[in-house]
Amino acid sequence: MSTPNFLLSNGKNMPMVGLGTWRSPPDVLTQAVKDAIDIGYRHFDCAHIYGNEAQVGVAIDEKLKEGVVTRDELFITSKLWNTHHRPDLVRPACETSMRNLGVDYLDLYLMHWPMAYKSGDNLYPTCPDTGKAVFEDIDFVDTWRAMEELVDRGLCHAIGVSNFNEQQINRLLSVAKLKPVVLQIECHPYLRQKSLITLCYDNAIAVTAYSSLGSAHTPYEKPGAYPLLKHPVVLEIAAKYDRSPAQVLLRFQTQSGIIVIPRSVSKHHMYENFKVWDFGLDNDDLQAIGDLDCNGRFMTMKAAYGHPHYPFEIAAPKQT
Repeated sequence: MSTPNFLLSNGKNMPMVGLGTWRSPPDVLTQAVKDAIDIGYRHFDCAHIYGNEAQVGVAIDEKLKEGVVTRDELFITSKLWNTHHRPDLVRPACETSMRNLGVDYLDLYLMHWPMAYKSGDNLYPTCPDTGKAVFEDIDFVDTWRAMEELVDRGLCHAIGVSNFNEQQINRLLSVAKLKPVVLQIECHPYLRQKSLITLCYDNAIAVTAYSSLGSAHTPYEKPGAYPLLKHPVVLEIAAKYDRSPAQVLLRFQTQSGIIVIPRSVSKHHMYENFKVWDFGLDNDDLQAIGDLDCNGRFMTMKAAYGHPHYPFEIAAPKQT
C-alpha cells in the first residue's frame, strides 16, 4: 500500500499519512516502525522530547540494509525542544536528533513550541514553588533564524513550526527569510482550527494534524461528552461506510488536504489507519462531523501558562 503525497512549498513531497511516535514505548517502537515500513508507511513523525528517536533509527537502519526502502523514499520529521531555543543550541539539537535517528539529513525540522524554557540538559526545568516550567527570554524569531541556517547547511530540507497561533505565524512570515513549510497543530472534529488552517493555506503552508483521533492517553484535558472514537455521530458514519471510527476521522482530515500522523504500535491499527484512500465521505457526513467542533483542546501544556509566547487561549469547551 501507499499514500498520496502533499507537495510542499519547497518542492518536496510529504506523505499524507505518517506514523506518530509520541508516547510510543521505546521497547516496542523499533518493531512497530519496521512493521509500519512493511505496511507502506514512509513518513515518520519524531521529536527529541519523545525520548525514542534512537529506537526509530534502529528500525530505519535495518530496513535500509534489507533494501526494503531507500533513504530518499522516507520522510522523517523531528522537532526542536523548548530548552534548545537559544540560537547557539539549535544546530547541536538538530544534530543530536539526526544522530539518534541515524540519518544525515532531516526532511523536516519543526520548532516544537514557540515558548523557550531554561536552556540546559533538563528537558522539563520546573519551579518547585509553582510547578510551572522555568522560562527563558528568547524570542522565537531568533530561534527561527538559527533554524534557517540548518537548511542553508543541508542538515534539513525544510523547516516549520508546531503549536503556533495565527499572530505568531503572521509575525514569523513578516520577518522570515525562509517561510515555514509546515505547521503541525492539534486538529480533530472537536478542535477544527479553521481560521488558522485558512491562514496557512493562504501562505502555502501545509498543515499536519496531531491527535486526529482524539487523544485517549492525554495527560491534559478531555473535551467533549464522548471520546471522539466513541461519539455517536462518528459511530453512525463508520457503520454507514463499513469502516472503523478511526478511518472515518482520518478520512475527514485528509479529504480536506490535512496531513495526519496517527500514533500506534499495533500492526492491525497501523494497517487500518493507513487504509483510508479507497473511500470518501459525502458532504452531509463531512458537515455532521464538522459540527462537533467545540473548541475542545486536549493538549493545553499547562506548565507553560503565563509564558509571553504561550499560544493558546483556553476556555472551557462546550459539551458536544
